[in-house]
Amino acid sequence: MITGAPPIVTGRMAYADAHTLERYLATGGYDGLRRAILLGPDAVREQVDKASLLGRGGAGFPAGRKWSMLRKADVSYLVVNGDESEPATFKDHLLVERDPHQVVEGAIIAAFALGVSQAFIFCRGEFALGLERLQQACNDAYAYGALGAGILGSSFSLDLVVHPGAGAYICGEETALLESLEGKRGFPRIKPPYFPAAIGLYGAPTVVNNIETVSNLPWIVVNGGEAFAALGAGSSTGTRLFALSGRVERPGWYELEMSKTTFRDLVYDPSLGGGIRDGGALKAFIPGGVSAPWFGPDQIDLGLDQDAVARAGSMLGSGSVVVMDDTTCAVRAAWRITRFFARESCGQCTPCREGSGWIEKMMRRIEEGNGREADLDLLMDACDNIAPGVSWPPQQTTICVLGPSIPSSVASGIRMFRDEFLLHVKEGGCPMRAAR
Repeated sequence: MITGAPPIVTGRMAYADAHTLERYLATGGYDGLRRAILLGPDAVREQVDKASLLGRGGAGFPAGRKWSMLRKADVSYLVVNGDESEPATFKDHLLVERDPHQVVEGAIIAAFALGVSQAFIFCRGEFALGLERLQQACNDAYAYGALGAGILGSSFSLDLVVHPGAGAYICGEETALLESLEGKRGFPRIKPPYFPAAIGLYGAPTVVNNIETVSNLPWIVVNGGEAFAALGAGSSTGTRLFALSGRVERPGWYELEMSKTTFRDLVYDPSLGGGIRDGGALKAFIPGGVSAPWFGPDQIDLGLDQDAVARAGSMLGSGSVVVMDDTTCAVRAAWRITRFFARESCGQCTPCREGSGWIEKMMRRIEEGNGREADLDLLMDACDNIAPGVSWPPQQTTICVLGPSIPSSVASGIRMFRDEFLLHVKEGGCPMRAAR
């Protein structure tokens, strides 16, 4: 059902000037920071714990628990991850471009709670307008007194640096991001020992939080963690931004209460997705970014709940929901996803570097009409070598999770639409090509 949950991170989106300091202050901007300073770091951390705020970057790890893992040290850092690079995921892009002061305020509150005096926002370099507005928001925050020495008359000081990435998908992985921030190639680090909370940026303890995660903090501090936890259910509390794309009438971003809202609501409600485009039938949907296993129409009534989706064999991940209808070629969809991962593999680990390329070549061969029936078993064998068992969550064979995520779309396509793959082999190409 569509609930009456208040918008937490998109409340200013109706204003054309939502990115300006003037509009931000007129709509309660930096009230959360003022309250945080009055409460003190311990109380802020307590409110975030009460909120049960899950990280919004993909892994869904509780933010409060991540903060508690920060190793005590003379120097520590906060890094905000805005390297949103997965196809069909665009929620952080929205927040950076339309409400950059909310991101900045959330970062300041997090740094205050953690006792950090230096923070970074790592943002995807292709977000040209977003980066411009984010940097202007930082400049305005310094001028306003919300950044720099003695923030808002307190004893707390913070420097915040906006760092544009160079376009590598792998830098969305937190340790690869830290390598990039240090001026190195974006290679993920081996964990352990390089858990950022213990050994992070420049070898110092570091907390890495997602853009949407920190954007929730001003609301949580002003309204209380219990008010946030009252929304949603179970471990999936609050609201969440979902990026809806594919064969729907109204693709876009939607902030919805977790758990109580379903995928059916998101896809079919007239005020949200508006149903399948051109009156088509739902064929499949990806519930949490293109690295997630696909769902069929029988799972459309699942709630937007992290645990429920996990039990069903997939994940909410990056908050991207991609809808496929009966005109969508499952082979082509899986091939295009695999081609992206093959291109974006950093090349550090053999299963990912070699396996992604092999799978992409086989998928392309089938899509172009040169496939063999034996290729289906060969594909599943290659998937099994990258992620043994081809199950979810995947078995880890590489330093980061990019490699074991590669088989998701291919395995989903073959398991759900094997006949369609065989038709490509039998007919020498895609039987839907003429329709497209």
